[in-house]
Amino acid sequence: MTPADEILDIVDEQDEVIGQAPRGEAYARGMRHRCVFVLATDAQGRVFVHRRTPTKLVFPSLYDMFVGGVVGAGESYDAAALREAEEELGVFGLPQPAALFKFLYESGDQTWWSAVYEVRCELPVNPQAEEVAWYDFLRPQELERRLTEWEWVPDGLAAYERLRAHGAG
Repeated sequence: MTPADEILDIVDEQDEVIGQAPRGEAYARGMRHRCVFVLATDAQGRVFVHRRTPTKLVFPSLYDMFVGGVVGAGESYDAAALREAEEELGVFGLPQPAALFKFLYESGDQTWWSAVYEVRCELPVNPQAEEVAWYDFLRPQELERRLTEWEWVPDGLAAYERLRAHGAG
């Protein structure tokens, strides 16, 4: 099964499930679904930052300060946050990411409910080559400086701005 074939829950403005569709169709038709964003920091408080591979279905080759992705059909946000963080970081045995807040991301024909989490990763990372083209752990000040220098995924940037306003991150 390819990522485009993964079945997602389609949700309404209140985040209630109203149907299901393959990821590729959900993206192509602008169907609202669910995503998780996990801010991963190391023992020194540095943030895991990466550049997405050029083969990603959305926002290829852009930078992101979150690991995460879509919530599968019938999957909880919490389960998706842990699964996605472990997959993208290439680790096993992370603590359950802490839920911070949820918001509705909308930009043009793209829309998804976005649950934001944070987790401390003290394990050596080995990111998925098919997801991550480059990565590093950046000090928060370095991340702030790079916000104006690098091209970031717009949904991750929106989540990060809300995270800063929320008083975390």
